[in-house]
Amino acid sequence: MTITPAQCRAGRALIGWSQGDLEEKSKVAKKTIADFERGVRNPYARTLADLQSAIESAGVEFIPENGGGAGVRLKS
Repeated sequence: MTITPAQCRAGRALIGWSQGDLEEKSKVAKKTIADFERGVRNPYARTLADLQSAIESAGVEFIPENGGGAGVRLKS
């Protein structure tokens, strides 16, 4: 599953992270994160995996598109 810009923003919001926090945890440049979240850049698959992994390690679960729309939630 590839995360969307909206899922990245929502995931950060759930755990109270800024783009700078995500930069620190994922080792992805803040500009890349900002551009991705604005929808003006489509990062490499490896970069998206790094973003997703960092957010998931903080307790967020990404929900794939399943007819109801893609989303995020905190792991229980």
